Amino acid sequence: MKLVTTPIEIQAYAHDYRAKGATIGLVPTMGWFHEGHLSLMRKAGTMTDKLIVSLFVNPMQFGPSEDLDKYPYDLDRDCRLAEEVGVDLLYAAEKAVMYPEEFATTVHVKGLTSGLCGGSRPGHFDGVTTVVAKLFNQTLPHIAVFGEKDFQQLAVIRKMVTDLDFPVEIIAHPIVREESGLAMSSRNTYLQDDEMAAALSLSKGIALAKDLVKSDRNVTVKLVIDGVSRNILSHRECEIDYVEIVDKTTLRPCTQITTASVLVLAVKINKRIRLIDNSLMIEG
Repeated sequence: MKLVTTPIEIQAYAHDYRAKGATIGLVPTMGWFHEGHLSLMRKAGTMTDKLIVSLFVNPMQFGPSEDLDKYPYDLDRDCRLAEEVGVDLLYAAEKAVMYPEEFATTVHVKGLTSGLCGGSRPGHFDGVTTVVAKLFNQTLPHIAVFGEKDFQQLAVIRKMVTDLDFPVEIIAHPIVREESGLAMSSRNTYLQDDEMAAALSLSKGIALAKDLVKSDRNVTVKLVIDGVSRNILSHRECEIDYVEIVDKTTLRPCTQITTASVLVLAVKINKRIRLIDNSLMIEG
């Protein structure tokens, strides 16, 4: 595996791969790899000839009171894990390289970014789409694999790719969970042992919602949301950012539950740790 750190280097490799007829897969990350990240890499590796993983803790997608300075980072550890799953290039650019002093451009997707995480984290998705657009131009991938845990992010990136005519196929990978049911996240490292039950209220809320829908396909959206919210708030550590049931494509709130309905959750644990999760309400 090669480690590269500048746009010039990564573009040179990408152009060379393409000139030789190789297909390129990209997995964008912010590092501190866990099994969720590694599963994305394995997926991309099975679909392409050359696999590039980007590792960049993107300051543009963090708000002023968020955890940028505390976000876990260990490049040596991540290099080892990436190499073990067959990554060809790990692209780890510095902030000053990705955003030079005179950098003045952002990419904004209207509509899909206005609610959910976009509502509580102003500017977050502008940071996401800007850096992903840069990564696409730098690595020239044929496909890019994103996890479904960041459900709104996935929808926003797909919209950007369509609107801006990026020749990249976006591949979604299912959520990878701990044995407990907790969706894997780099931020799980922040959790103390006595906070785990509160963190599990997200996945247990999803299970409750799916049980309600399975037992009564005509159950109301309000009844499901209220049930999930009560379950979460039964843990004193939990503060709900949002609990909503939305259409999987438009992200608009559903008035009734259908095969297109997705339960999306964001919860803060002890005001320190923000966790997200989601699930289709009707599988298959």
